[in-house]
Amino acid sequence: MRQYSPDLTPPWKKPQPVPEVPADPGLVVEEPHTGFCGAVIRCEAGTVTLEDRFGKHRVFPLEPQGFLLEGRVVTLVRPSKAPARPARTASGSVAVPGARARVARAGRIYVEGRHDAELVERVWGDDLRIEGVVVEYLEGVDDLPSIVSAFSPGPDARLGVLVDHLVPGTKEWRIAQSVTSEHALVVGHPYIDIWQAVKPASLGIREWPRVPHGQDWKAGVCRALGWPENTGAAWQGILSRVRSYKDLEPELLGRVEELIDFVTASGGA
Repeated sequence: MRQYSPDLTPPWKKPQPVPEVPADPGLVVEEPHTGFCGAVIRCEAGTVTLEDRFGKHRVFPLEPQGFLLEGRVVTLVRPSKAPARPARTASGSVAVPGARARVARAGRIYVEGRHDAELVERVWGDDLRIEGVVVEYLEGVDDLPSIVSAFSPGPDARLGVLVDHLVPGTKEWRIAQSVTSEHALVVGHPYIDIWQAVKPASLGIREWPRVPHGQDWKAGVCRALGWPENTGAAWQGILSRVRSYKDLEPELLGRVEELIDFVTASGGA
């Protein structure tokens, strides 16, 4: 007599097997217990290392059904053949070979001066071209209210502004408060000048020198470090030492990423 399985559950109601996915470098997954989302940068015996968009690394065990891939539960496994690690932009994003620059958005990011613009371009330039975001500079914040008024930020033309030394109670802080709106975001870092956003270790110095109040800060830095008092040449020397986001302080990294997200958010195209 022919034997039949006692399991009468229709096939479409049976639990589906969880797929195994090779943990190839660049694969973006989420660890559901912590909510950490990042790209695979390394897979070793029993562990996988993820890197989020801010450059933070976390190591997780390679456990069955341990990750989400595009919302689906998967089991990460070691790649059978370790492929080359994907190229990265200076900001830490995965590079997109052959990507063309997007047509410029109506939205803009303004920074305070030329040095700020050059630093943003050096680290985020590739990302900004793909997103179609143009960076311009103000030469100071005193004229920011009139610039924002003339720009007329709106849902399809968002404005982001990065300000030096944005500390509560300062002149810069009061100006920023006066122009911030639903479609205009002003953020800042705590440094006197964008120079200080470069990590001293990247320049081979222990720390940025303290300059007495009332002195020109950049000239004072040059004197204290024994550099020629040519601030333009000094800046070019500083900029040449910046190779990626790893050479910048987190207080600047987070603010620039925040502005890019704001300008490119839905409604800012």
